[in-house]
Amino acid sequence: MSETVLDAFQYYGAGAATLAALVVSLHLGRRITGWAFVLFVTSSVALILWGFLAEDSEGIGWQNVALLVINAIGVWRYLFSKHKPKD
Repeated sequence: MSETVLDAFQYYGAGAATLAALVVSLHLGRRITGWAFVLFVTSSVALILWGFLAEDSEGIGWQNVALLVINAIGVWRYLFSKHKPKD
């Protein structure tokens, strides 16, 4: 895969995760937090791709496999679950 595409995965993943973390930290409400978790999911997918396609980056790939599961739980909890999270 080209270095340009790999760089795009890497920097998108880092930037999207940073923005999502900022949104979650602002505690702007259930729906917005849910969309931040969707952004986290896209970040994890990008970093999984980068981690397994770039040389010497498998650790980031595996870390983001775990984070993808965690982030998917966040999407479910904040966007689809009817159970209100406790404060």
